[in-house]
Amino acid sequence: MTMAKQSKPLVIFGAGQIAELAWFYFTNDSSYQPIAFTVDREFIDGRDFCGLPVVPFEEMTQFYKAEDIDVFVALSYAKVNALRTQKVQEVRAAGYRTASYVSSRATVFPDFAVGGNCFILEDNTIQPFAKIGDNVTLWSGNHIGHHSVIEDNCFISSHVVISGGVRVGAGTFIGVNSTVRDHVSIGERCVLGAGSLITADTEPEGVYHAPASERARVPSSRLRSI
Repeated sequence: MTMAKQSKPLVIFGAGQIAELAWFYFTNDSSYQPIAFTVDREFIDGRDFCGLPVVPFEEMTQFYKAEDIDVFVALSYAKVNALRTQKVQEVRAAGYRTASYVSSRATVFPDFAVGGNCFILEDNTIQPFAKIGDNVTLWSGNHIGHHSVIEDNCFISSHVVISGGVRVGAGTFIGVNSTVRDHVSIGERCVLGAGSLITADTEPEGVYHAPASERARVPSSRLRSI
């Protein structure tokens, strides 16, 4: 008789929309079972979230032993990823391991390894020899080209194309529908706005953005071809 695989207990740091998404993905598509949420005491505004208890992070060790659970920090790219990075460090300093989620609907190849506290959603294609660092979020639908390196603490939004041989510096944020040419190096803590096209190396802490679409003078009611 085959025994069912036991789920690993998971506590999610956060109580916002990303935490709710993390709860959904880990519950329905991983070997983890969320059992609680945690946030800093000053941000607790209710006793439960998604039907699970919310405990003050300052009191976590009173509720859950480090050897019994893993923790996932479900925060966004606030302060150019610095806030999420800080909380991951605090979780680890308290002795907890950080979990990662890789969607079963992502395309990865043998020998793919992922760091801790990564969140890789559906329809990501990560080609052979690409490397993903620690505390990296890949929202849905991205292409990470062969031999590319995504360094620690990055957040890559949806439908981004990272071509082959690219290095994305630590702490970088890349907005939706951006494209990075092959063999380009993105400096640390860069911000690439939505729709950016990067064809050459960027400097650390650079901000790059594509021009926004402007409204035409002709109203839609006068367009004959649509």
